[in-house]
Amino acid sequence: YTTLFRSLPSKNIFRSDGHRRFYFRDNIFTMQVLITRVQKGSVLIKNKAISEIAAGIVLFVGFEKGDNSSAVVMMAQKVVNLRIFENEQSKMSYSIKDKKYQILCIPNFTLAANTNKGRRPCFKNSMLPDKAKILFDNFVIVLKSKGIIVKSGVFGAQMKINLAMDGPVNIVLKNP
Repeated sequence: YTTLFRSLPSKNIFRSDGHRRFYFRDNIFTMQVLITRVQKGSVLIKNKAISEIAAGIVLFVGFEKGDNSSAVVMMAQKVVNLRIFENEQSKMSYSIKDKKYQILCIPNFTLAANTNKGRRPCFKNSMLPDKAKILFDNFVIVLKSKGIIVKSGVFGAQMKINLAMDGPVNIVLKNP
């Protein structure tokens, strides 16, 4: 996945609270991933199952203008190592990598919705579909390169998603 890196002008900005933000081309990373822990999950298109997993996580992935391949690599690293599976004492101590579970990755542009004004979500910050598809495909490739079985939905398709949630555990990742 090293070919995903591009030489982009970047700078690390440290805020007063100690958190770091990465800026590229004067944009902040806004890639968002909603992680849902599941006992099983599947994606159907026109009532035909195209992807399914047993125990693992489902990722709903959204991109906004300004996201790039560096954001994809950092977010994939975060997803793979995030400890959201419980040990014997019910403490979240294991990652998807530790448990050798699977990932179902679903493209979801609605994560970029802005609901600050009015009652209808605005999607003007969503990345254009052709660019977002490339980043989504790269995200799946990077996840697979980590040694995890990854299945995915179809970018731009109308999908039915079936989940048997575990927990429930839902975590939103933004700005790696």
